[in-house]
Amino acid sequence: MRALVAGLESPHPLGEALPAIYQDDDFTQRWLRGFDEVLAPIFCTLDNLPSYIDPWLAPGDFVSWLAGWVGVALEEEWPDERRRSFVAQAAELFARRGTLSGLAAEVAMYAGTDPEIVESGGAAWSPQPGGIPPGDDSFTITVRVRGVTSLSAERLDAIVARAKPAHVVHAIELGG
Repeated sequence: MRALVAGLESPHPLGEALPAIYQDDDFTQRWLRGFDEVLAPIFCTLDNLPSYIDPWLAPGDFVSWLAGWVGVALEEEWPDERRRSFVAQAAELFARRGTLSGLAAEVAMYAGTDPEIVESGGAAWSPQPGGIPPGDDSFTITVRVRGVTSLSAERLDAIVARAKPAHVVHAIELGG
């Protein structure tokens, strides 16, 4: 029989958990070693579960799965460190979602550069219940990108639409 992970010893051998009478039985111990070989990777994974949940310690392919847990989309061409950083900061970004600083931080993570955000600063209200509020509560996002980037205006627009308050209008300008 070939082990699932060659040379991996079980941290919790089943034979040691049996009563003494079975620990002396050669057949029972050999039979349980087969289970130990199958269960060893599971036990090792569970023993190291905090390392899998930490984006800085998790295996590279697992970071994409963690991104799905926290609801972020990672770009395939990003280097490993940037992917891990984005997943690690996702909770902080989402806590600030809908704010100007949160929007700037999320756009900066995707674009790789700090955006210039200009907002009207307007706040509106109406003296009539259900009336149309006067004024302008929109803002413009300008992202200046140097050199070639894979971030398209459509992708940036989707990121901003997801990160801003739903009722606020926005515009995207990609500059060189």
